[in-house]
Amino acid sequence: MNKLYIEGNKKLNGNVLISGSKNAALPILFMTILTKEKIKISNIPQLTDINIAIKLLKSLGTKIVNKNKILYIDPSTLNTFSPPYYLVKKIRASIWMLGPLLTRFGKAKIFFPGGCKIGLRPINLHLNGLAKLGAKIIKKDNYIIASIDQPLIGKYIYMEKISVGATITIMSAATLSIGMTIIENAAKEPEIIDVAKFLNTLGAEITGAGSNKIYIKGVLKLHGGYHKIIPDRIETGTFLIAAAISRGLVTCHNTEPKYLTNILKKLSEAGANIKTGKNWIQLDMKEKKPMAVNISTSPYPGFPTDMQPQFALLNSISKGKSVIIENIFENRFAYTSELIKMGAKIEIKKKYIICNGVSKLSAENLIATDLRSSATLILAGCIAKGITVVNNIHHCKRGYESFPIKLNKLGANIQHMQ
Repeated sequence: MNKLYIEGNKKLNGNVLISGSKNAALPILFMTILTKEKIKISNIPQLTDINIAIKLLKSLGTKIVNKNKILYIDPSTLNTFSPPYYLVKKIRASIWMLGPLLTRFGKAKIFFPGGCKIGLRPINLHLNGLAKLGAKIIKKDNYIIASIDQPLIGKYIYMEKISVGATITIMSAATLSIGMTIIENAAKEPEIIDVAKFLNTLGAEITGAGSNKIYIKGVLKLHGGYHKIIPDRIETGTFLIAAAISRGLVTCHNTEPKYLTNILKKLSEAGANIKTGKNWIQLDMKEKKPMAVNISTSPYPGFPTDMQPQFALLNSISKGKSVIIENIFENRFAYTSELIKMGAKIEIKKKYIICNGVSKLSAENLIATDLRSSATLILAGCIAKGITVVNNIHHCKRGYESFPIKLNKLGANIQHMQ
């Protein structure tokens, strides 16, 4: 069941319910290691990455019950500081266990994490931050050992490069440290805000999340609590693109418009009519051909790298010529060769691509190479002429809950095949 057959020439219309944020849920799950009391987390997306995170926590001794996208977590039985290699290698997010395990046990051993092959994603900023707080770090061939002889001490830490992952690692470790930690040049993503909100619910004292300077006043211990995961802004953006490329009308419910400001701005530039409410966004393309838009990715609140492939698809079938500059990852244009097979006119440079819009894409046998490219190729199949086959759709299941099912409800015709 690792390929999809997609009938093209579809107009996508209707309502879609947005799931919880993958990029908030993953770190929050690993932050539960910091307490020994029971936790309830709702709006958990049903994704393979989430399933792996749950297996990782269970492998450490945590008790978890999953009922209707609500997790009931009892971390009191957690009893080891070294998660197994076969699980760690499957997801990049496993690095977020390092800080909490170090804080809880005084020692942590973790293998180098896996994840999408979209370019180098070094973990030196994670390790440097922990070292500044007082951790001793030893790097071996394929694993890291972190240890402390005494509690971590709060420090001023300037991030030489904005990093969501490292901001979360330092924030988690500083939560139970002694004194005040200040993270300057911190990542501002909504997912950072959600992690801080979760930790504060458990008794942490974190202020400034969402700004470039985060303050963490160390506390003695954390307790239990309840938290609801924020909506997934990238899933929302992907379904808005679905409406735009098919000249349809789609309303995304259970979402957060304020987290998609730059995405909505670019979709408006493309000619879409956009309406928003408290927790919904509607995009109406009014059967018009989109206009090409220029994109340059940057850390939040800039244009998200995770929406770059979807906009390349939009530009491929739009009026005019456009440039997309990728400033975050150096290997995020792998999907373009598949769009070119479908008839897209894309010129690939080192850090940017030039798109010349075409009137129609044609069905092809496609290979997805990562999470966002897989969703992009599936959407391309929905509007192409003929039957498109997308292989390696396990990538899509890592970050989009029931993506083919949701698209089918909007008018797509997507089938799983052996």
